[in-house]
Amino acid sequence: MSDAQIGLLTATPIIMLFAVALRRMGVLSTAAMVSAVGLSGAIAVVLFLTQ
Repeated sequence: MSDAQIGLLTATPIIMLFAVALRRMGVLSTAAMVSAVGLSGAIAVVLFLTQ
């Protein structure tokens, strides 16, 4: 596993947890949170598989 893949496995859950935390604080709407979590997951999968 390359350093880039390890970075993706580390950063992606942090981004997702941050989006959930912002939703709980009332900063993000539910649609924005779902969009942020879904897109960050999709981007991570694509980048992970192409490394």
